[in-house]
Amino acid sequence: MTHWGRLGLVLVLAVAGAVWFASRPPPEPAPDEAARRIRLPPGFAIQIFAENFDGAPRMMSVGPDGQLYLTLMYGGQVVRLPDQNRDGRADRVEVVANNLELPHGIEWHQGWLYVAASTTVVRLRPKGSGWEQKTILSDLPGPSGHFTRTLHFGPDGKLYVAVGSETNFGPERDPRRAAILRFNPDGSLPADNPFVQDPDPRRRAVWAEGLRNSVDFTWTPRGELWATHNGTDHLGDELPPEEVIVAVQPGGFHGWPYCYTPGLGLNLKAERAEVPDPRTQGFDCRKAVPALFTAPAHSAPLGMTWGSKSHFPLEYRNSLFIAYHGSLGVQDPAKYRDCKIERFVIQNGLPVRAEVFATGWREPGQMCRDAWGRPVGLVIGADGAMYVSDARGGRVYRIWYRGH
Repeated sequence: MTHWGRLGLVLVLAVAGAVWFASRPPPEPAPDEAARRIRLPPGFAIQIFAENFDGAPRMMSVGPDGQLYLTLMYGGQVVRLPDQNRDGRADRVEVVANNLELPHGIEWHQGWLYVAASTTVVRLRPKGSGWEQKTILSDLPGPSGHFTRTLHFGPDGKLYVAVGSETNFGPERDPRRAAILRFNPDGSLPADNPFVQDPDPRRRAVWAEGLRNSVDFTWTPRGELWATHNGTDHLGDELPPEEVIVAVQPGGFHGWPYCYTPGLGLNLKAERAEVPDPRTQGFDCRKAVPALFTAPAHSAPLGMTWGSKSHFPLEYRNSLFIAYHGSLGVQDPAKYRDCKIERFVIQNGLPVRAEVFATGWREPGQMCRDAWGRPVGLVIGADGAMYVSDARGGRVYRIWYRGH
C-alpha cells in the first residue's frame, strides 16, 4: 500500500472512530443513592446528574448547545451543566447569571435564554467570554405570596408567564396575579390579547385568570394549553381536589378563589362542573372553566413535560409526565401525598389515566418536606433522557431507558 493509501485508511478509521464515539450511549454508571432509592418501570434507570446545590434547583431548559441550563431559585443564579464526555454526569457547574431575585422559569427562544424572576423577565445570550443580559419585563407583581414565575413560549411565538396568587384565599389586588400572562418576545403586549382593551392597564397582559398557582404549563400536540394548578389550603385533608391538568382557555376564568372542580380523575367534557368554595358566596361557578384531570388534595403538581423527544419506548413518548412535590397541608399521616413523577396516558388527545412513573424519595409515613428529595422540574435532554430537578435534595437526576 502506498503512503497516501495508508494515510487515507488512517483518516477513514479516525472519522469512523469519532462517529462511533459521538453516537455511542453513555457507559452504564455504578448504582448511586438515587438508583438504590427510586423505583421506576422495568427497563428504566436513574442516576444523579448533578448534586450539592444550595440554592434550590427548579426549572430547566436545553440550550442550542445541547447542554442543560438550570435555575437555582434561592441562590439567585442560572447555571449551565455541561456533559461533554457524555457519561451521564455533569462535568462542572458554570454560572451564567448571578444576583437574580428568585429566578424560576427558564427557556431558550431564538438564541436568547429567557429567565423569569419574581418581578422581572430577563433574557441572556452569549457575548464574548460572558453573557449579555437585558430586562424585558420589570414590573411583574410580587414577590409576596406565591413568588415563583414560570415562562414558556407558545406555538404562536408569544411569551407566556404564570404568576401565582398573593394570598391563600381571597380576591387579588392585582389582576395579573393568579393568572397566566401573554407578551411579545420583547415584552410588549400582543394586539390580540383577550383583555387588551381593558380600562385597567394591568389586566391587558392577562391571557387566562382564576389560576391560584400554575407552577408549570405546556402545549399539547394539538396546540392546547395545559397547566398544573395548586389549589387552596385550609379546607381539610380531602378538599379541594388537586387540579392536576387544567385546559386553559384564552380569556377564561378558571375558578379560584371562588370555585373548584369536585371528584377525581378525568373530567371528560366538563361533566363535573365547578362547585363553590364554602367560604365564598355570590359567584356562579357554572361560569368557571373546570379542570380536565384531578387528583387527591394537596398533591402539589409542579413541573410537566411531554415524552415525545425522549428515547423511551413508544407508549412513553406519547405520554405527559408531571412531577408532584407532595403534601404540606395534610394532618392525617395516612393521607400524606407522595413526592413522585406520574405518567399520564393520552388517548384521543385526553389524559385518560395516570400511573406512577418514579417514586421512592420519601419513607413510608413520611411527609415530603422531610423526604430525601422532592421532584420539581422535568425536561427531556438532547440525549433523549429525562432530567428531574430536586429542590429539597439539591440535585438533578437523569432517567433513561436501557431496555429489559
